[in-house]
Amino acid sequence: MGKLKGAPQETPDTALRRNRLGVLGIVFFVVAAAAPLVGMTGAVPVAIVLGDGAGTPGAYLAVGITLLVFSVGYAAMSQHVVNTGAFFAYVGRGLGVAWGVGSSFVSLLAYVAIQLAIYGFFGVVAAGQMSAKFSINVQWYVWALIAWALVLLLSYFTVDVGAKVLGVMMILEIISLSITAIAVIAKGGGPEGLHFGASFSPSAIAAGTPGIAFAFAFASFIGFEATAIYGEEAKDPKRAVPKATYLAIGVITILFAATSFAIVSGLGATHIVETVAKVTSVGGTPLADPSRALLNVATTFVGSWLATLMGWLVLSSLFAGLLAFQNSAARYFFAMGRAGVLPKQLDRVNKKGAPWNASLLTGLIAFVVIVFFAAQKMDPFTQLFSWFSAIAVVAIVLVEMLVCLAVIRYFKTSKSDTRLWHTLIAPLLAFVGLGGGEYLLMSRFGLLAGTSPKGVDPTVTSWALNTTGWVLVLSSFVVFIVGAIVGKARQKSENEDLVKDLVS
Repeated sequence: MGKLKGAPQETPDTALRRNRLGVLGIVFFVVAAAAPLVGMTGAVPVAIVLGDGAGTPGAYLAVGITLLVFSVGYAAMSQHVVNTGAFFAYVGRGLGVAWGVGSSFVSLLAYVAIQLAIYGFFGVVAAGQMSAKFSINVQWYVWALIAWALVLLLSYFTVDVGAKVLGVMMILEIISLSITAIAVIAKGGGPEGLHFGASFSPSAIAAGTPGIAFAFAFASFIGFEATAIYGEEAKDPKRAVPKATYLAIGVITILFAATSFAIVSGLGATHIVETVAKVTSVGGTPLADPSRALLNVATTFVGSWLATLMGWLVLSSLFAGLLAFQNSAARYFFAMGRAGVLPKQLDRVNKKGAPWNASLLTGLIAFVVIVFFAAQKMDPFTQLFSWFSAIAVVAIVLVEMLVCLAVIRYFKTSKSDTRLWHTLIAPLLAFVGLGGGEYLLMSRFGLLAGTSPKGVDPTVTSWALNTTGWVLVLSSFVVFIVGAIVGKARQKSENEDLVKDLVS
């Protein structure tokens, strides 16, 4: 990102380590952020029961296609802007300083929020696993802080070290989900066989309450856009970023669609809502343990050993997500410090070439929030996880919409790429699709965040939010406005365009 007037030039102390990541390394970070096993055990069963039933796999496929279309313009922009600030740089280049800084604030909100959410989820899952398997009974925040310390330690090293750790975790995670999906399909499904029309036809996708399914599907893809964040540390970034973007979205889409289809086929499409509700019930409460849907299918079609392995891989999946979002948030802080939007101390790197000051700030925020929620005895899942994950997905879709507009305006003005599909049609289609997704996310925010008023069923009533819900759902827009004001003020005070010297 171009610097404010008087900002120091890049030095070995402020430069990220170059040529550290290949295409697969970037993909590992992105797939880790999507946490596919967590999505399959947590989000998909809820989307099936409360959303569009057997059509849920189709909803995930539709969202994946929408994001692939978005990636056309995103990848085209990556040929002209290589910056660890990614959205910050893209929106700034296309729409101007105020919009760029506003989007950077929202992106930071998204990445910090989703990491905080995962800390809550990790603490809950770890506490449950350790209690059940080893009779180690400690509070959730103990496990969350252990994970926090490990994540901070790994963030000290060069980015490729984190990529290698994530790579091992992702391979195991993807293999376990792939084995399940392949086993179900190879054996011809469960009681009703394989019924592709029940899951992927337009009528199936639109059945039930599709808005809920689409909301959970969009939430499951958060983090895919991080490919460009690692551009400065990539080998041949102008080739690596586009390839990694398409590959990451393709892998996530296929994985989600195929595995969710395996769950539907394995349990039977016709009565899938009732079956999933029954399988996931604890003490008569449906969806009390949504992971049982996937684990039931894995046990039936593969064996109990795979279900047991998945139970532990959920923890590694969550940890991988924590590390991925730690890196994303730190690099955003780094880029904003380098641009002069935030204190310049944030643009310092350690001897490993990692943005250490920015990583420390990211870690400090997480530590304070974990301790606060623990001290206040707030629920790590229904509050820490649900609130912050809902904020994050609304925030990131908002920024993706801004990127679509930025791509269109940038290429219209610069004429540096005249391909109509890449610079106008695809970004415009993606903007419409993302806009529809944002509407669904916000209208069902009470269900996602658990912030509906008492006595109101969020699966039936849209836009039903209590005071906390309204504060949370509007936070992204408030933060954008604040960021835009800050950007305009800094630009005016320095009499310099923040983005005119943006790295190309």
